[in-house]
Amino acid sequence: MPHRHWIRRKLSAQWRDNLNGRARSESDYGVRISLVLASCLWLAAAAAASDLAQEAELHGDIQVGVVLDAAEQSGQASATVRIHARRETIWPFLTSCTEALVLVPGLVDCEVLETAPDDSWQKLRHVLNYSWYMPKLTYEIRATYDKPSRVTIERTSGDLRILHVSWILLPDGEYTIAQYAVDLAPGFWVPHWIVRVALRRDLPKMLRALRTRAEAAQHR
Repeated sequence: MPHRHWIRRKLSAQWRDNLNGRARSESDYGVRISLVLASCLWLAAAAAASDLAQEAELHGDIQVGVVLDAAEQSGQASATVRIHARRETIWPFLTSCTEALVLVPGLVDCEVLETAPDDSWQKLRHVLNYSWYMPKLTYEIRATYDKPSRVTIERTSGDLRILHVSWILLPDGEYTIAQYAVDLAPGFWVPHWIVRVALRRDLPKMLRALRTRAEAAQHR
């Protein structure tokens, strides 16, 4: 009997040691995973900060202003670019689904749902696949046209909570001053740096692409 009790105590001690060892192993594994995730997020944020610094130097001839809310989950941005082309040449680039897919970063689908008989407005569906770390967004908008001077876009339904966009084209001799403004709120939490990058980096890229395509069309 004493021998049996000794074996029982021995097995219980081994069982407790195994449990403790497994707990320590799982704890160490959890720590390692946390460190890997933290490193990935840090590297992504560092890359975004680097992009912002680089783009800030490249803006140059494109004026950009960005205002974010305290939580950096929504923001307003405006930008101005001078284009060596007439308003009539620029207009189709602002009102075409085909051109939107080229100009708007992350836009992968643009579908016209309805058009006014006098072409003064359209209802469209957009699908935005901005990046692998963001969910794909589907939303509908109403675009109102005042040719050739103004385009106004309002989100009517879908994943985004707020989307208000305006384009204003002002004649300037042989040039056109294109003014862009956006009020954006995703409606779900996103990392702060993504909102900053979307507004501060992609906006100048979009205006620069618009200028390049419009001036090429004008000279043709």
